[in-house]
Amino acid sequence: MGLQVKGLDHHMGGAKILDQVSLTVEEGQFVGLIGPNGCGKTTLLKNIYKAYKPRREAVFIGGKDVTDLSAREMAREIAVMAQENPVGFDVEVLDMVLFGRYAHRRFLEGTKKADVELCRSFLREVGLEGYEQRSYLSLSGGEKQRVLLARALVQESKLIVLDEPTNHLDVRFQYQIMETLKKQKITVFASIHDLNIAAMYCDRMILMDRGRIVRNGTPEEVITEEMIGAVFKVGAQVTVNPVTGKRQVYYLPGIHAKDRCEKER
Repeated sequence: MGLQVKGLDHHMGGAKILDQVSLTVEEGQFVGLIGPNGCGKTTLLKNIYKAYKPRREAVFIGGKDVTDLSAREMAREIAVMAQENPVGFDVEVLDMVLFGRYAHRRFLEGTKKADVELCRSFLREVGLEGYEQRSYLSLSGGEKQRVLLARALVQESKLIVLDEPTNHLDVRFQYQIMETLKKQKITVFASIHDLNIAAMYCDRMILMDRGRIVRNGTPEEVITEEMIGAVFKVGAQVTVNPVTGKRQVYYLPGIHAKDRCEKER
């Protein structure tokens, strides 16, 4: 289930937030969306899953224009884990995860035993076995984040879009969540704040800055000292982790990349 965005623009309050954004996420790929705060990552994702209304012929999932898809059809095609998930009423954790089975139920159909078992299995995947009867609103921010991931995975969509999935999580669960996503046989498109985590798990990375895509490629092509200096405005040393073989970023506080180059001359 691939994703394609073609020349997408988006305006807010007279300001252009997205400027001719085009990208392709091939079926089965794990693609990370990176960039500084305010560069348009969340706005792009909201257009993809229709929290904002994209124009026709701009966003396609599996070749289908998202503007032609109903809410139920969208739920079958794409699972979403948004950055903000306000809940107006409290429910038990298991019921929250069961909401993810909405697109697979017939009208007025009750909960199936198979659905409950599937929900329990994904709660185990995210480290929340035994939380089924806990109040959702009583959970910590990180625990809520893991419940919402279980809810997204239980949809069994072929494409999952996530906005900062490791937000609120401690180090252990950041990597557990990414390991869980990586082993699913699905297409993943996720905005990721931590460049080292992105380099560890992504097949490809898309870098945004000021509403545009400025680089698109492998972690080795995208994560460079020059890129970090130019886009994130901070000095960095980029090496290869001897254990994982992946890109490793060491930040140099107070030193811009340009300053560092001048000092090394």
